[in-house]
Amino acid sequence: MSAVADSVVNVDAQAEGVHVPSPRQWDGRRLSAGYIADYKPFNFVDGEGVRCSVYVAGCPFRCPGCYNVAAQSFRYGKLYSADLENQILEDLAQPYVAGLSLVGGEPMLNTPVLNPLVARVRAEFGQTKTVWCWTGYTWEQLQHETDDKQTLLQGVDVLVDGPFIQRLFDSSLAFRGSSNQRIIDVAASRQAGEVVFYRHYR
Repeated sequence: MSAVADSVVNVDAQAEGVHVPSPRQWDGRRLSAGYIADYKPFNFVDGEGVRCSVYVAGCPFRCPGCYNVAAQSFRYGKLYSADLENQILEDLAQPYVAGLSLVGGEPMLNTPVLNPLVARVRAEFGQTKTVWCWTGYTWEQLQHETDDKQTLLQGVDVLVDGPFIQRLFDSSLAFRGSSNQRIIDVAASRQAGEVVFYRHYR
């Protein structure tokens, strides 16, 4: 069951050393080089159930304590390809796979890669596979962001939002690293006009 997010850890991310953009300052259509840091099929750590995870390259948030510093470069890893996309779709087709996870780097700044991928996932699987996405943007920031980010958000079921804040690190949290980050039910939040948590997560 979803619940309206009535308690959020407010934090000044810039004061914590995170590079915080002004609205529409960063545009993935210009920044993305089309690189993928990694692809991990059939894992259990990036969301609920068995998942196929695409780790995109490039993240200018540069959160202190980032667990994947190498992937901050937009040219880290390898170029995304049609062959890789076909492999992802083939892996997702397995009946035991719950869905696709978009991890970073920063997915919202790799929309030239991810928007066509998510569109294809929806075309082939409808709503039978969930899409989870991790972003350094907050839900509130995304409401004022570029059209390509809005398109990606519309294709996502669950959004884990906000930058990693090292001071708020908590190893007991599910699917996120710091207590300012929220696990958001995207459809329910759009309907409610405010952040709604996904299931029992707080």
